[in-house]
Amino acid sequence: MSASTPQAVAARRSGVPILRRHLADGARALLGWGLAVVAVLALYLPVYPSLQTPELAGIVETLPEELVTVMGYDQIASGAGYAQAAFFGLLGFALGAIAATAWGARFIAGMEESGRLELTLAHAVGRSQYAAESAAALVARVCVLGLVTVVMLAALSPVAELGLAIGNVLAVTAAWAGLVLLSGMAALAVGAFTGRSVWALGAGAGVALLGYALNAVATMAADLDWMRRLSPYHWAFGNSPLSNGWDWGGLALLWGLSALLAAVACVALSRRDIGR
Repeated sequence: MSASTPQAVAARRSGVPILRRHLADGARALLGWGLAVVAVLALYLPVYPSLQTPELAGIVETLPEELVTVMGYDQIASGAGYAQAAFFGLLGFALGAIAATAWGARFIAGMEESGRLELTLAHAVGRSQYAAESAAALVARVCVLGLVTVVMLAALSPVAELGLAIGNVLAVTAAWAGLVLLSGMAALAVGAFTGRSVWALGAGAGVALLGYALNAVATMAADLDWMRRLSPYHWAFGNSPLSNGWDWGGLALLWGLSALLAAVACVALSRRDIGR
């Protein structure tokens, strides 16, 4: 009887070896992204009271109406509108999408290009299992960033006089997490199809940019409003969850499509040759 390798023994001891490995290997990177979220929120939200001046309102009025709408400046008179424009609508969206896309591209395509994927699959780990646990690790990392966001908003809301309701904070964070997760899952699925990081990164970035662009272009003319319905960005923030609470339809689209992409990744990885 042949001796078991250390990797095979570890795989048998843990029901989710790939999930645990992704989380352990990426702990330092996750900490860095979490600190970036903290820094952005701590930098921008406390200045809200000082921005509520007639001078700022006058500056906003001089800007093109389309730009004001796209950037959310038409809502910054309220705490919820300011937090949406300052974090969720732009910087937080960019940070989350970059992080999730990078993770999604690395989990399959990056590991395959480095040769680690073949080694892992040779030790008691099925292809579908690997893809499914990679998707679970991506969800876990995004949820950690979401938790950091909720904690920071809850802490800064009274300090910055934002007046945010905790239920609405949870609603908008769930929408934000679903939005950035969609980019990450697109990268994961394309990485499973192609085994190439450049294609995976392009897919994740494309989903984020296309969603933002469709929403922005739709503000240019009334007859372009149909584009909003195709935009994941609009699914997340179109009903202003930070002001109005849970938008279950938008959440279902974002999280449901992410689940579908995870399933696609499982099928794709199980049906093609691995290796360069």
